[in-house]
Amino acid sequence: MEKLDTERFKVEKRLCLAEGESKYHLVCFGHHLAKREGYKEHTGLEALHYYLVKKHHWTPAKVFSLSEADLRFLFAEEMSGWTLPKEARD
Repeated sequence: MEKLDTERFKVEKRLCLAEGESKYHLVCFGHHLAKREGYKEHTGLEALHYYLVKKHHWTPAKVFSLSEADLRFLFAEEMSGWTLPKEARD
């Protein structure tokens, strides 16, 4: 039983780390988008939300209700070819 528990925890840890890294990429892309769009106040995930409000005229409540999976889907085309800047990598 201990062996199964150990393996389960290893898998769960890898999953959580991958989810965190995925969110980090969204945050970094948000910084990139804020710079590209000339935002003065919004960075990171907030910049992604602000962009959707401006582009699609969605309400803040609508964009703040989006999951991270929704954001990855909505920004997949814009993130295509984009890579983390050197200073954002380990």
